[in-house]
Amino acid sequence: MSKTLILPYHITHVHLNCQLNLPLLEHRGQGNYLVFWWREISLGHLFIEPNHPCSESDYWTALIAAITPAVQHYMALANVHSEPWETWLGSGSFEPWGQWMDALLAFWQPAAVLSQVPVTVIICTRNRAIQLRRCLEMLQALPCAPAEIIVVDNASNDAGTQQVAQAFPGVVYVKEPRLGLDIARNMGIVTATSPVIAFVDDDVVVHPLLLYWIWDAFQQPRTVALTGLVIALELKTEAQLIFEKHWSFNRGYIDKVYGAEFMRTVSGYVPPVWEIGAGANMAFRKAIFEEVGYFDELLDVGAAGCSGDSELWHRILSYGHAIHYNPRAVAYHEHRREMSGLKHQLHYYLRGHVAAALTQHAQQPQRGYARHIYFNLPKYYAYLLRAGFPFFRFRYRTLWAEIRGIVSGIAFYYRTRNRTTKQKH
Repeated sequence: MSKTLILPYHITHVHLNCQLNLPLLEHRGQGNYLVFWWREISLGHLFIEPNHPCSESDYWTALIAAITPAVQHYMALANVHSEPWETWLGSGSFEPWGQWMDALLAFWQPAAVLSQVPVTVIICTRNRAIQLRRCLEMLQALPCAPAEIIVVDNASNDAGTQQVAQAFPGVVYVKEPRLGLDIARNMGIVTATSPVIAFVDDDVVVHPLLLYWIWDAFQQPRTVALTGLVIALELKTEAQLIFEKHWSFNRGYIDKVYGAEFMRTVSGYVPPVWEIGAGANMAFRKAIFEEVGYFDELLDVGAAGCSGDSELWHRILSYGHAIHYNPRAVAYHEHRREMSGLKHQLHYYLRGHVAAALTQHAQQPQRGYARHIYFNLPKYYAYLLRAGFPFFRFRYRTLWAEIRGIVSGIAFYYRTRNRTTKQKH
């Protein structure tokens, strides 16, 4: 079988407030992935495929298309009158464009940022001392720092995690000997003393204002949980590109509030709670756990493999609360570089997805999650198998790992369903 050449993609962050000309891009031997910002607010992104040079006019057309949803979103939020901003950009009238954008986004560009906010950051980690050190150095250097950082050592088999955590003054180190991500998350929640809890993976890079925007979102009493924008940190390999194009954590550049309408009971509709966000960038009001329960310890890494976050979001929404997706709360995720790692990851994604969906069906059969597992998923994967046949290149290279994950998830659920509990502390 011949192999398709997958060229690396170079990521360029384009700050439109100071860089309005076409960025200097390399088109021979690589693709380009552009992320557009206005100061510290992300507005959209654009893929430019390898060996496809982009003309000045094509760039402006693509740029305008990429940021239009976010610009219109902020116009609606700010109740700002429409202006011919697309014409300004296309014609090079950058002065009126810049003045208008600063006025449009003035509310989201605070003149001063608190040096510390009452937020606890929890890092659940295992045998990753190097990544943990980098993560803690980054968190302690933030201009808006958390009030508390907790490292939950999830059954590490050496002393590296403890040594790194205790080398940082003020960091709380907690040992959780029982293996399982959701077990570790629950231990972190119990230990936390702040009213808001944010979870940060040990391998992510966070935007300098992440904690500020998390704190700001919880000033709205209705918000009890939050997810944020996750941007790819690099796209150097085929595995990373497959993940970003087909499994991305990026949920877009406009605010979304998930509530009663999202959970409406309509024939054939299954609330896709897995679309709400990613566990790599999420936060909660601590009090919500006493009401709806803690993370299900039979889900996620160390158990089913994934989806402890989406199952918890399902419970929060079922209790009538709202979850805010906030694109200004930004983290950068390093996707798995090797194809073997991606296949392993997606196997457990599907395994956990199935186990969580069947758990949600047991909670609320009227939602139709069993139909999603036993009808929608097989139909979808039958389509993918036909589409990928016979070479199974690029996105289709991981299909068999995904299908095995589905079967494994069903078996896991029925093997453990009588032990499934929402941990209360």
